[in-house]
Amino acid sequence: MSNHHGEPQHRLRKELPAEVPAVAPSEAPEDPPAGEPGLTGRQRLAQGLWPPRVTRAQLIVALLLFGLGFGLAVQVASNSDSDSALRGARQEDLVRILDELDDRTQRLEDEKQGLEKQRGELENSSDQAEEARRQTVEKERQLGILAGTVAAQGPGITMTIEDTKGTVESDMLLDAIQELRAAGAEAIQVNDVRVVARTYLTESGKTVSVDGNKINAPYRFKVIGKPADLEPALNIPGGVVQTLEKEQATVTVERSDKIVVDALRAAKQPDYARSSSQ
Repeated sequence: MSNHHGEPQHRLRKELPAEVPAVAPSEAPEDPPAGEPGLTGRQRLAQGLWPPRVTRAQLIVALLLFGLGFGLAVQVASNSDSDSALRGARQEDLVRILDELDDRTQRLEDEKQGLEKQRGELENSSDQAEEARRQTVEKERQLGILAGTVAAQGPGITMTIEDTKGTVESDMLLDAIQELRAAGAEAIQVNDVRVVARTYLTESGKTVSVDGNKINAPYRFKVIGKPADLEPALNIPGGVVQTLEKEQATVTVERSDKIVVDALRAAKQPDYARSSSQ
């Protein structure tokens, strides 16, 4: 047949390729390994986090942080224990403790001013040699009191500890000595033994010794210093008197305008130390 122009009509056919791949070979998805199902994002994250991979440096840092935290916890607990007695203290006891701290600060300030005054006297004296000798004699007297080689007298207190139960131990008496020193005691005598810088206390059974000298109850402390500082220091909450009374000991503290400390120590020549001015 032909159309009206006389041209032959042909049957048109659409020809398709014999085989067209649906997906390019390079883009085909890989099958999961045999026996392992496909993992979700959360599962892959969990596998990445566990088991943890810790380096040596990270382990050391972790141990240091643990030690620091433990130390801080112990310090906080210690401060809480020490503060518990103050929290339960009466108002007058707290005021007394504050007054004692103020007195200690004032004593240090007075000592500083005294030393500055001595320096000024030496610098301004017309006869510096004579002034130096005078200060040397005064310093020797003061050191003799501290070393226990000379007797001393002045205001202070007497503390007597009755120990009928035999419960007072050497460390309790040592705590009393340390508290008195901190409160400004300038001379201390326990029974017939002079207390000096190198004093030590021991015990054998129920016998207490001071520098190797046995002492028996009642223990009698004669202390030279400012009574208004010494007595409150012993009576603070949780202090010496309260601790001894918990051990069923009886403690009495008396103020006096004149305390005589006459137990003496022999002067000891040092074996090795020499004056640097020689």
